[in-house]
Amino acid sequence: MSFASPVFLWYFMPAVLLSYLILPKRWRNGLISVSSLVFYVWGAGEFVFLLLACMAVNYAAGILIDSGWAKERARMRQAVLIAAVLFDIGILGVWKYAGFFSTQAARIAESLGLESTAVISLVLPIGISFYTFHHMSYVIDVYREHRVAQRSPVQFVTYIAMFPQLIAGPIVRYNEISEQLSDTNRNRLSDISRGVPRFALGLAKKVIIADSIAPLADAAFNTPADQMTTGVAWFGAIAYSLQIYFDFSGYTDMAIGLGQMLGFRLPENFARPYSADSITDFWRRWHMSLSRWFRDYVYIPLGGNRKGKFNTYRNLAIIFLLTGIWHGAAWTFIIWGAYHGALMVIERLTGLGTRESTSLQETVLRRFVTLLLVVIGWVFFRAESLHQALTFLSNMFWPHFGPTPDTLLAAWSNQSFVMFLIGALVVFLPPRWVTGQVIETFGETRGKVIRVIVIGILLPYALISLAAGTFSPFLYFQF
Repeated sequence: MSFASPVFLWYFMPAVLLSYLILPKRWRNGLISVSSLVFYVWGAGEFVFLLLACMAVNYAAGILIDSGWAKERARMRQAVLIAAVLFDIGILGVWKYAGFFSTQAARIAESLGLESTAVISLVLPIGISFYTFHHMSYVIDVYREHRVAQRSPVQFVTYIAMFPQLIAGPIVRYNEISEQLSDTNRNRLSDISRGVPRFALGLAKKVIIADSIAPLADAAFNTPADQMTTGVAWFGAIAYSLQIYFDFSGYTDMAIGLGQMLGFRLPENFARPYSADSITDFWRRWHMSLSRWFRDYVYIPLGGNRKGKFNTYRNLAIIFLLTGIWHGAAWTFIIWGAYHGALMVIERLTGLGTRESTSLQETVLRRFVTLLLVVIGWVFFRAESLHQALTFLSNMFWPHFGPTPDTLLAAWSNQSFVMFLIGALVVFLPPRWVTGQVIETFGETRGKVIRVIVIGILLPYALISLAAGTFSPFLYFQF
């Protein structure tokens, strides 16, 4: 079930919000727990048992780590933590990467003339990359004594399975939300009134812009290699860059808005990433909850930037290689992560990642170069194979002209092109003007203006588009 599907918008969300308003406040977490499990079953079916098993293991591990018995036995406490983290990594590894590694092993065996090994084929459970990271965040925060273990099973299920962030984030660390779980004394009408505009903004981003651009990006990437031209390659790369931003940031706005309606403040995930003036700045603005997770639970424990330059560069490379692997079991994602890691190391070596621009001309140049590098990276991210990515990039940088391919002509429409142009305007907006946050500033004029436009114009248009059957799944559902 997607936030942008008619079933969710017409039935599920109204039923949950109505129940939230009617039921006693103390029942909030119970309502969210039950509705979240129903939400997951609707989309993932029997995989809910895998989710429940993971929750049971980590819930028990947290209580054991935080127990007086374990605190008197440091090694035992550490062993429980390691076991829980290895369990979570193992679950993610088996379900997400077993097929990839078994395929690579089979290819190596074939190339050596050996008997081919078995290839494992598993269906990827929806949201597994996100809820395994939530589980690891929980046990690590309890181990570090940043928070006490959650004794209430209902509150624990609410944290892990909360449907606004269950499928595609943002990744909510336990120390960010633990105090909110017990805070049920909320003004529910106020929360809903504040959350609806943010949700509507995200729905408009997804349905009006991302879904309109998607056919253009898909058509460009589906163009046969012998029909690919330089113009089509660049157009496709830019179209996909816009599509993934409006799709993913739209989902995040909807998740944050839903969380607000239910009395939770979820962390921000985007801050105008295409206005970044360096790759370092880009990763401070793109998928921020993932960046913070890797920083706090991997980069800093590895030593961060405290143990010399070589170790700093090594740690950066490791983090971004893991970021690529986290996104998907394919060489294209691995290379995408390594590509960004190499750019981060280069910026650290040259000082470009921390140096501020001294003139408008330098700012414009740095923003242009950064955006260019990001767009190139998205080609690897979107391509279905390494061969397709290299073919795409070769056409982008080696001039090749010809007629517009039939694939792109068939997908072309005035609406999609207009939305492409409107979406491209995001590049020119001020770096500090984050629309999702501005819309929540109830005391400012610009916040009021944006809310009127979103609620009065964009929301009805998005709903009409959905009623007409214009709907596609969120891109990050595949991760």
